[in-house]
Amino acid sequence: MTHRIVLLPGDGIGPEVVDAALTVLRAAAARFDLLFAFDVYPVGAAALRAGLPPLPPETERAALASDAVFLGAVGSPEFDKSPRSERPETGLLQLRRSLGVYANLRPAKVWPGLGVRGPFVPDHVRGLDLLIVRELLGGLYFGEPRSFDWGEGTAVNTLRYSRDEVQRVARVAFGLARSRGRRLTSVDKANVLETSLLWRHVVDDVAAEFPDVEHDHMLVDACAMSLVLEPRRFDVLLTENLFGDILSDEAGALVGSLGLLPSASLGDGPALYEPVHGSAPALAGRDVANPVGAMASAAMLLRHTLGHHEAADAVEAAIGAQIESGGVTMDLAAPGVEPLGCQAFAAAVAEKVGSGLR
Repeated sequence: MTHRIVLLPGDGIGPEVVDAALTVLRAAAARFDLLFAFDVYPVGAAALRAGLPPLPPETERAALASDAVFLGAVGSPEFDKSPRSERPETGLLQLRRSLGVYANLRPAKVWPGLGVRGPFVPDHVRGLDLLIVRELLGGLYFGEPRSFDWGEGTAVNTLRYSRDEVQRVARVAFGLARSRGRRLTSVDKANVLETSLLWRHVVDDVAAEFPDVEHDHMLVDACAMSLVLEPRRFDVLLTENLFGDILSDEAGALVGSLGLLPSASLGDGPALYEPVHGSAPALAGRDVANPVGAMASAAMLLRHTLGHHEAADAVEAAIGAQIESGGVTMDLAAPGVEPLGCQAFAAAVAEKVGSGLR
């Protein structure tokens, strides 16, 4: 069976990390007899520069007809002052809505050998392995009405959630917690926001379906502090769109680099895989980007879309072995150690995938 994957390299370092992920996917395909067909389409600033909308209709159609979509990054400073309809990020939001991917999985773990290179004392974060499940299609990012009036000096965004929106993402999060440490913390702002009151009540209702999973609630400001002070207390964090966006970036600091974080966005159709980092235009074209987030996203594709857990485990084991060897990219290299370029790192990981080195 041939698996059709739509590639959206996008902007900035996106094309470089997508190439790195492809190098590793091809190594996994050769080892485990998998067949892929990759088709490349424009999105974001790359599409805008070609005179297309940020999500071209042809790109959208291909994504909907695929088995999965793999995205590099979107965003470019040259479009920062453009109308919303002509901004790269609008293409990403439209793609998420079109695919119906409502559950965004953002795992964050400290890879062995990296404890001394992040901003935290190694013993504080050693063994950290948490999963943030972010609701992806509701909240402020999609709520209507919304407006911006520079003349009047006013702007409006609408924060709205329905029972069904909360219920479906909560069931995904509880199901994943059941396969991990069986602990889930739901993050909200129920002391201020009515949407958070709804969120908390619905999460409690869903929790009754998963009696084997321990759950509690935490206000988002307290959670942000606890992630810094005692991060290993968490297993699965479940939260709404905006809070999940912010907390997952904080998790990047915990593990040592935002470049290490992968993500999978799941719904009822093709899933969307992408590293959490942005387009990082200052790094583009220099072969210095960290491709771990993209390669780990490829492992998530193998696991969640193909159900090929052995191949996913092999990719993750190879990433871990390469990091532990000390041959890493610029953002992770120890003082005095020559860093590897993005593509050299990818080649080293792919070799380990192919050889079965763990």
